[in-house]
Amino acid sequence: MSFNQDLDEHGAWRKQFALRLKLLSEWLTDRDLMEAGVRERLEQLHQQVRDDRIMVAFVAEFSRGKSELINAIFFANYGRRIMPASAGRTTMCPTELGYDPEVPVCLRLLPIETRLQPQSLLDWRNAPDKWERVELDVNDPRQVAKAIQKVAEVRRVSQHEAESLGFWNDELPEDNPPMGPDGLVEVPKWRHALINLPHPLLRQGLVILDTPGLNAIGAEPELTVSLLPQAHAIVFILAADTGVTKSDLTIWRQYLAPQDGEIDARLVVLNKIDTMWDALSSPEQVDLQIAAQRTDSAETLGLQPSQVLAVSAQKGLLAKISRDASLLEASKLMDLETALGQGMLEQRRRILRASVSRGIQLLRQETGQLVHTRARDLVEQIQELEGLRGKNVGVIRQMRLRIEQEQADFDASGAKIQAVRSVHLRLLKDLFSLLGYTHLRNEVSALARALKQPGIKLGVRRAYNHTFERLGSDLQRADKVAGEIQSMLEGSFRSLNAEYGFSLQPPSPPQLQQYARDLEAIERSHLQYLSLGNALRLAQPEFAERLARALISRLRVVYETAVNEIELWNKSAAAQLDAQLRERRRNFTRRIEAVSRIQQAAGGLDDRIRELQGQQADLHVADAHLAELTEHLLTQPQEPVRDTATA
Repeated sequence: MSFNQDLDEHGAWRKQFALRLKLLSEWLTDRDLMEAGVRERLEQLHQQVRDDRIMVAFVAEFSRGKSELINAIFFANYGRRIMPASAGRTTMCPTELGYDPEVPVCLRLLPIETRLQPQSLLDWRNAPDKWERVELDVNDPRQVAKAIQKVAEVRRVSQHEAESLGFWNDELPEDNPPMGPDGLVEVPKWRHALINLPHPLLRQGLVILDTPGLNAIGAEPELTVSLLPQAHAIVFILAADTGVTKSDLTIWRQYLAPQDGEIDARLVVLNKIDTMWDALSSPEQVDLQIAAQRTDSAETLGLQPSQVLAVSAQKGLLAKISRDASLLEASKLMDLETALGQGMLEQRRRILRASVSRGIQLLRQETGQLVHTRARDLVEQIQELEGLRGKNVGVIRQMRLRIEQEQADFDASGAKIQAVRSVHLRLLKDLFSLLGYTHLRNEVSALARALKQPGIKLGVRRAYNHTFERLGSDLQRADKVAGEIQSMLEGSFRSLNAEYGFSLQPPSPPQLQQYARDLEAIERSHLQYLSLGNALRLAQPEFAERLARALISRLRVVYETAVNEIELWNKSAAAQLDAQLRERRRNFTRRIEAVSRIQQAAGGLDDRIRELQGQQADLHVADAHLAELTEHLLTQPQEPVRDTATA
């Protein structure tokens, strides 16, 4: 199965899931089960699947055929090249291809001069007016391809300006771009490009990251610190005839080599195998040469041979456009697509479904508690009314007075429940302060100052280690506070359950350990910049400034994600308590109404008991159907979803 087919299947699952979630939401609303906590959980699940993105990053030194490979895998259906893939340098700036229906179909380009300003790339994403926008006509592939050629545009600047922008370093002459006779240096015109295109694969959440060569990669820390680590798969392209060159090995070791404990979703592609098709050699001899090159490349990069594939992107693109099955087979392009689908995509799918499964189980638990509370109240009401059979008017009047007294006592107990909320909120405040942006910025300030010091930064590694030790310690403290809150909730809920007959269950605590792992990944991704080989680059104040911005930007995303999980945990606990308080008050109202009806009509007792028994039966059916609906959310799509929520 090709990558495109695998992604189609994944997209179909996401669409089916969204529809089933919508049906469940409508069913819960119709049965008055849509409490605040349940609504919050549903919205989180819907957003999680709707916004799921699968990023594939393509990385290579110049002239390895990277853009042609992107064309062959993703855009052959246009009948022409979409990404610029002519000889020489093509993609001069990092380019993301994706689709957001809230954004016009267009190409957006961020001027290279923004590197001289203090905002991070994440900040610039939230300032759309600072990007140059070029409209794209999806019905005209020629216009789209011509517009996207802009990612290859360059500017000629002075050596001083090139140095300020991060493209020139006197201490690293081998990394500098050539200087023209006029003394000017060629640099990219754009810092970053975003292409919003309603391609079928991009609609399903695929994001393609096309990166420039070594010089541009090293000059943009946010690319290697933020974007590449977020990619679910990295495709590293080499030339089949040369294998791993010195510059290829530099990119691999500094930016791409998998770290200890990291899930390895990297594929290496030996491109342009058609250059090895030799009329003087037999196909078997050519295959042996390619196999030897694959083995050598795998050994050099420390990978399994299965992670190194050999293809011809140009012949694969031509074969797809001309529908030449034999040429497509010879290009080996489908082997790469299969590896992408079965490896990276299947791994991503498992992770997403495991996360969704946990959310559905919590949703089932929270909704089930509400159903259980109502069922228990119905049993109590029926037993209470059964006890009135054959009783006189005075006994019924006394029962009403007793219910009214119970209601008054319950209302008076609000101070105790409010005390639980107060302690909970105080501990939460401590937790949010540990993970807030102000605290994060203060913790990173010492490292930022060390990075911004002029010249060789001898103490920066020490500051770096201390910073991440403090951040790790903060997360441990936050985890401890979360544990204290969880213990407090468990004790308080047990007490309230015993005293008031509630069925409160504390929600699962936030899993802050995963954010500690994220910190470790960020720490590893920065280590490359603290090596002796990067000391000269780090000595540049402009580069060090960009590195500091990239670090705080990446950390901020991790901390905001952790805060969002804590907020959901808090809302789930509060919503449970609110729901049971409401149910108890409704129960008092229904009991008083039932006694009043019995006082007014002789046959009212039997009618009310039958009515409650009918509600009891309906609730039992609803509970069974709820289990069916939530289980249905986890199944693979085999056929179109029918509206079973009306049952």
